[in-house]
Amino acid sequence: MDEKPRLDAAALSLCDVSCTFVSRDAPGQRYTAVRDVTLAVDAGEFVSVVGPTGCGKSTLLNIAAGLLAPSSGSVTVFGRPLAGINRRAGYMFQGESLMPWRTALANVRAGLEFRGVAIADATAQAGEWLRRVGLGGFGDRYPHQLSGGMRKRVSLAQTLALDPDIILMDEPFAALDIQTRQLMENEVLDLWASKRKAVLFITHDLDEAIAMSDRVVVLSAGPGSHPIGEFAIDLARPRDVAEVKATPRFVELHAAIWAVLREEVLTGYRQQLAA
Repeated sequence: MDEKPRLDAAALSLCDVSCTFVSRDAPGQRYTAVRDVTLAVDAGEFVSVVGPTGCGKSTLLNIAAGLLAPSSGSVTVFGRPLAGINRRAGYMFQGESLMPWRTALANVRAGLEFRGVAIADATAQAGEWLRRVGLGGFGDRYPHQLSGGMRKRVSLAQTLALDPDIILMDEPFAALDIQTRQLMENEVLDLWASKRKAVLFITHDLDEAIAMSDRVVVLSAGPGSHPIGEFAIDLARPRDVAEVKATPRFVELHAAIWAVLREEVLTGYRQQLAA
């Protein structure tokens, strides 16, 4: 287990970040979601963050995206302070993010259009990304005509079409069945291997985190969540997420991380019951 996160030459760096909100249930009281979080993701590195429900994982991702300003601490992107939206990042949300009135092709093309890319060029690029995620023949379908897994593929193409230097992913496959989920995980790893972007991946699934990542960061239960463990994942690449789970080293890593995570999950569960 590493003692300190790496901050030098990072694509994305959060340094002593805290985020406090005014409580909705008790006006006048304040709730600290995350406290003193220091986390870095190098260029080309795949880092996953795991932790119990309500520990502030999505809050950290929103801070990294520039959608939420930290109450204290700093965020830098390739060494430059982040001010406003992180325009070097693409964000793949947990929930449905496709526009229902647009076809799959038009959804993938949307971000390019908003950036001022000519329609013909945007259409060509969107079509190429649909082909890369296995949906080359489905560009004219609307979201309601696609399965859940296919909609996730469109969202992935929509994110990657903008060629971001940093990819932020918030439990993107949580709602999928296990077979579709594994297919999508392998698809993401294949695409990541070809581009080697920096990835910050949020998940509740420890198996998924280990199978996909270079490093796994464990957050404590809230309030005031903070990193309590960081593990280098030394499994050989390329990886098949189903096959790698059967290897002895995967089992060893899972046991080591779960030993740190288990009590935090139980604490989070007790907090939910109390609430």
